[in-house]
Amino acid sequence: MLRTLFFYITFIPLTLFVILTGVPVSFLSPDYLHTYARQWARVGLLLARVRLTVEGHEHLPPGAAVYMSNHQSNFDILALFAGLPVQFRWLAKEELFRVPLFGFAMRRTGYIPVDRSDHKKAIRSMAEAARRISEGTSVIVFPEGTRSPDGALLPFKKGGFVLAIDAAAPIVPVAIRGSHDVMPKYTRWIRGGHIRVTIFPAVPTAGTTPAGRNALMEAVRRPIAGVMGENRDG
Repeated sequence: MLRTLFFYITFIPLTLFVILTGVPVSFLSPDYLHTYARQWARVGLLLARVRLTVEGHEHLPPGAAVYMSNHQSNFDILALFAGLPVQFRWLAKEELFRVPLFGFAMRRTGYIPVDRSDHKKAIRSMAEAARRISEGTSVIVFPEGTRSPDGALLPFKKGGFVLAIDAAAPIVPVAIRGSHDVMPKYTRWIRGGHIRVTIFPAVPTAGTTPAGRNALMEAVRRPIAGVMGENRDG
Protein backbone atom coordinates (compact mmCIF):
# COMPACT_ATOMS: atom_id res chain seq x y z
CA MET A 1 0.00 0.00 0.00
CA LEU A 2 2.77 2.46 0.91
CA ARG A 3 4.59 1.61 -2.34
CA THR A 4 1.45 2.42 -4.33
CA LEU A 5 0.78 5.68 -2.51
CA PHE A 6 4.38 6.79 -2.92
CA PHE A 7 4.25 5.99 -6.64
CA TYR A 8 1.08 7.98 -7.31
CA ILE A 9 2.04 11.05 -5.28
CA THR A 10 5.37 11.25 -7.11
CA PHE A 11 4.55 9.92 -10.58
CA ILE A 12 1.49 12.08 -11.25
CA PRO A 13 3.36 15.38 -10.60
CA LEU A 14 6.29 14.01 -12.63
CA THR A 15 3.96 13.31 -15.54
CA LEU A 16 2.47 16.80 -15.41
CA PHE A 17 5.96 18.30 -15.29
CA VAL A 18 7.08 16.28 -18.33
CA ILE A 19 3.98 17.31 -20.29
CA LEU A 20 4.26 21.01 -19.46
CA THR A 21 7.99 21.17 -20.15
CA GLY A 22 8.06 18.67 -22.99
CA VAL A 23 5.22 19.85 -25.23
CA PRO A 24 7.06 23.07 -26.21
CA VAL A 25 10.00 21.06 -27.59
CA SER A 26 7.57 19.03 -29.71
CA PHE A 27 7.16 22.13 -31.88
CA LEU A 28 10.84 21.70 -32.80
CA SER A 29 10.45 17.97 -33.40
CA PRO A 30 8.06 15.30 -32.06
CA ASP A 31 11.14 13.07 -31.68
CA TYR A 32 12.38 15.29 -28.86
CA LEU A 33 9.20 14.76 -26.84
CA HIS A 34 9.36 11.01 -27.43
CA THR A 35 12.97 10.94 -26.19
CA TYR A 36 11.92 12.98 -23.15
CA ALA A 37 9.15 10.45 -22.50
CA ARG A 38 11.74 7.68 -22.42
CA GLN A 39 13.36 9.38 -19.42
CA TRP A 40 9.92 9.78 -17.84
CA ALA A 41 9.38 6.04 -18.18
CA ARG A 42 12.73 5.16 -16.63
CA VAL A 43 12.04 7.35 -13.62
CA GLY A 44 8.54 5.88 -13.34
CA LEU A 45 9.95 2.37 -13.13
CA LEU A 46 12.39 3.47 -10.44
CA LEU A 47 9.61 5.08 -8.42
CA ALA A 48 7.63 1.83 -8.57
CA ARG A 49 10.75 -0.15 -7.65
CA VAL A 50 10.59 -2.11 -10.85
CA ARG A 51 13.76 -3.51 -12.38
CA LEU A 52 13.87 -3.71 -16.17
CA THR A 53 15.92 -6.19 -18.19
CA VAL A 54 15.98 -6.04 -21.99
CA GLU A 55 17.35 -8.76 -24.25
CA GLY A 56 17.70 -8.83 -28.02
CA HIS A 57 18.83 -5.31 -28.89
CA GLU A 58 20.81 -6.91 -31.70
CA HIS A 59 17.50 -7.79 -33.39
CA LEU A 60 16.38 -4.18 -33.79
CA PRO A 61 16.02 -3.52 -37.55
CA PRO A 62 17.74 -0.48 -39.07
CA GLY A 63 14.58 0.95 -40.62
CA ALA A 64 10.91 1.43 -39.82
CA ALA A 65 9.05 -1.56 -38.43
CA VAL A 66 5.87 -2.58 -36.67
CA TYR A 67 6.67 -3.67 -33.12
CA MET A 68 4.15 -6.12 -31.67
CA SER A 69 4.09 -6.96 -27.98
CA ASN A 70 1.88 -8.90 -25.62
CA HIS A 71 -0.01 -6.73 -23.14
CA GLN A 72 -0.25 -7.67 -19.45
CA SER A 73 -0.27 -4.39 -17.54
CA ASN A 74 -0.24 -0.60 -17.70
CA PHE A 75 3.46 -0.94 -16.88
CA ASP A 76 4.03 -2.36 -20.36
CA ILE A 77 3.92 1.24 -21.59
CA LEU A 78 6.80 2.27 -19.31
CA ALA A 79 8.74 -0.90 -20.10
CA LEU A 80 8.55 -0.37 -23.87
CA PHE A 81 9.32 3.33 -23.64
CA ALA A 82 12.37 2.62 -21.50
CA GLY A 83 13.42 -0.60 -23.20
CA LEU A 84 13.21 0.15 -26.93
CA PRO A 85 15.97 2.62 -27.93
CA VAL A 86 14.23 3.63 -31.16
CA GLN A 87 11.85 6.32 -32.28
CA PHE A 88 8.34 4.91 -32.51
CA ARG A 89 4.74 6.02 -32.35
CA TRP A 90 1.93 4.32 -30.45
CA LEU A 91 -1.34 3.18 -31.92
CA ALA A 92 -3.58 3.81 -28.90
CA LYS A 93 -7.28 3.78 -28.13
CA GLU A 94 -8.95 7.08 -28.87
CA GLU A 95 -10.18 7.54 -25.29
CA LEU A 96 -6.63 8.27 -24.13
CA PHE A 97 -6.44 11.25 -26.46
CA ARG A 98 -9.39 12.82 -24.64
CA VAL A 99 -7.51 12.99 -21.32
CA PRO A 100 -6.70 16.66 -20.66
CA LEU A 101 -3.03 17.58 -21.27
CA PHE A 102 -2.02 13.92 -21.63
CA GLY A 103 -4.03 13.54 -24.83
CA PHE A 104 -2.64 16.80 -26.20
CA ALA A 105 0.91 15.61 -25.53
CA MET A 106 0.17 12.33 -27.31
CA ARG A 107 -1.07 14.20 -30.38
CA ARG A 108 1.95 16.52 -30.33
CA THR A 109 4.24 13.48 -30.31
CA GLY A 110 2.44 12.04 -33.32
CA TYR A 111 0.78 9.06 -31.69
CA ILE A 112 -2.17 7.67 -33.64
CA PRO A 113 -5.66 7.34 -32.13
CA VAL A 114 -7.73 4.27 -33.00
CA ASP A 115 -11.49 4.33 -32.50
CA ARG A 116 -12.28 0.66 -32.04
CA SER A 117 -16.03 1.36 -31.98
CA ASP A 118 -16.02 2.86 -35.49
CA HIS A 119 -14.75 0.60 -38.27
CA LYS A 120 -14.33 3.42 -40.81
CA LYS A 121 -12.34 5.56 -38.39
CA ALA A 122 -10.19 2.56 -37.48
CA ILE A 123 -9.41 2.01 -41.17
CA ARG A 124 -8.40 5.66 -41.53
CA SER A 125 -6.13 5.32 -38.50
CA MET A 126 -4.43 2.31 -40.05
CA ALA A 127 -3.97 4.21 -43.31
CA GLU A 128 -2.33 7.06 -41.36
CA ALA A 129 -0.07 4.56 -39.58
CA ALA A 130 0.93 3.02 -42.92
CA ARG A 131 1.80 6.49 -44.21
CA ARG A 132 3.98 7.16 -41.16
CA ILE A 133 5.79 3.86 -41.67
CA SER A 134 6.41 4.65 -45.34
CA GLU A 135 8.01 7.91 -44.16
CA GLY A 136 10.37 5.98 -41.88
CA THR A 137 8.58 5.97 -38.52
CA SER A 138 8.09 2.76 -36.55
CA VAL A 139 4.84 2.03 -34.70
CA ILE A 140 3.92 -0.17 -31.75
CA VAL A 141 0.82 -2.35 -31.71
CA PHE A 142 -0.60 -4.57 -28.99
CA PRO A 143 -2.10 -7.31 -31.21
CA GLU A 144 -4.21 -8.70 -28.35
CA GLY A 145 -6.10 -5.39 -28.34
CA THR A 146 -6.32 -5.20 -24.55
CA ARG A 147 -4.52 -6.23 -21.37
CA SER A 148 -4.67 -9.88 -20.45
CA PRO A 149 -6.55 -10.33 -17.15
CA ASP A 150 -4.34 -13.23 -16.02
CA GLY A 151 -1.11 -12.63 -17.95
CA ALA A 152 -1.80 -15.40 -20.47
CA LEU A 153 -1.53 -14.57 -24.15
CA LEU A 154 -4.87 -13.63 -25.72
CA PRO A 155 -5.84 -14.27 -29.36
CA PHE A 156 -4.30 -11.78 -31.79
CA LYS A 157 -6.46 -9.36 -33.74
CA LYS A 158 -5.83 -8.88 -37.44
CA GLY A 159 -5.60 -5.07 -37.68
CA GLY A 160 -1.90 -4.67 -36.95
CA PHE A 161 -1.01 -7.43 -39.39
CA VAL A 162 -3.06 -5.85 -42.16
CA LEU A 163 -1.17 -2.62 -41.42
CA ALA A 164 2.22 -4.33 -41.67
CA ILE A 165 1.29 -6.07 -44.92
CA ASP A 166 -0.03 -2.85 -46.47
CA ALA A 167 3.13 -0.99 -45.46
CA ALA A 168 5.40 -3.92 -46.41
CA ALA A 169 7.08 -3.33 -43.04
CA PRO A 170 8.80 -6.05 -40.99
CA ILE A 171 7.16 -7.04 -37.72
CA VAL A 172 9.35 -7.24 -34.63
CA PRO A 173 7.85 -9.56 -31.99
CA VAL A 174 8.42 -8.39 -28.41
CA ALA A 175 7.64 -10.42 -25.29
CA ILE A 176 7.01 -8.81 -21.91
CA ARG A 177 7.17 -10.92 -18.77
CA GLY A 178 6.63 -9.86 -15.18
CA SER A 179 4.48 -6.79 -15.70
CA HIS A 180 1.33 -8.67 -14.69
CA ASP A 181 2.93 -9.37 -11.33
CA VAL A 182 3.79 -5.69 -10.93
CA MET A 183 0.27 -4.43 -11.62
CA PRO A 184 -2.44 -6.80 -12.89
CA LYS A 185 -5.42 -5.62 -14.86
CA TYR A 186 -8.38 -4.43 -12.74
CA THR A 187 -6.20 -3.24 -9.87
CA ARG A 188 -4.44 0.00 -8.96
CA TRP A 189 -2.07 -1.60 -6.47
CA ILE A 190 1.60 -1.74 -7.44
CA ARG A 191 3.75 -4.59 -6.19
CA GLY A 192 7.14 -3.78 -7.69
CA GLY A 193 9.25 -6.51 -9.19
CA HIS A 194 11.18 -7.37 -12.33
CA ILE A 195 9.99 -6.85 -15.92
CA ARG A 196 11.81 -8.68 -18.71
CA VAL A 197 11.52 -7.53 -22.32
CA THR A 198 12.72 -9.82 -25.09
CA ILE A 199 13.11 -8.52 -28.65
CA PHE A 200 13.01 -11.18 -31.38
CA PRO A 201 14.28 -11.12 -34.96
CA ALA A 202 12.01 -9.27 -37.37
CA VAL A 203 9.48 -11.22 -39.40
CA PRO A 204 9.46 -9.94 -42.99
CA THR A 205 6.16 -9.07 -44.66
CA ALA A 206 7.37 -8.04 -48.13
CA GLY A 207 5.47 -10.06 -50.70
CA THR A 208 2.91 -11.27 -48.14
CA THR A 209 -0.68 -11.12 -49.40
CA PRO A 210 -3.84 -10.93 -47.28
CA ALA A 211 -4.19 -14.68 -47.82
CA GLY A 212 -0.96 -15.17 -45.88
CA ARG A 213 -2.10 -13.16 -42.89
CA ASN A 214 -2.82 -16.14 -40.64
CA ALA A 215 0.62 -17.62 -41.24
CA LEU A 216 2.15 -14.22 -40.46
CA MET A 217 0.16 -13.98 -37.23
CA GLU A 218 1.42 -17.40 -36.19
CA ALA A 219 5.04 -16.49 -37.02
CA VAL A 220 4.79 -13.44 -34.74
CA ARG A 221 2.88 -15.19 -31.97
CA ARG A 222 5.15 -18.24 -31.79
CA PRO A 223 8.30 -16.64 -30.27
CA ILE A 224 6.27 -14.58 -27.80
CA ALA A 225 4.30 -17.63 -26.64
CA GLY A 226 7.48 -19.68 -26.49
CA VAL A 227 9.34 -17.37 -24.12
CA MET A 228 6.21 -17.17 -21.97
CA GLY A 229 6.03 -20.97 -21.78
CA GLU A 230 2.75 -21.19 -23.64
CA ASN A 231 1.65 -23.24 -26.62
CA ARG A 232 0.31 -21.63 -29.79
CA ASP A 233 -3.23 -21.44 -28.42
CA GLY A 234 -2.03 -19.47 -25.35
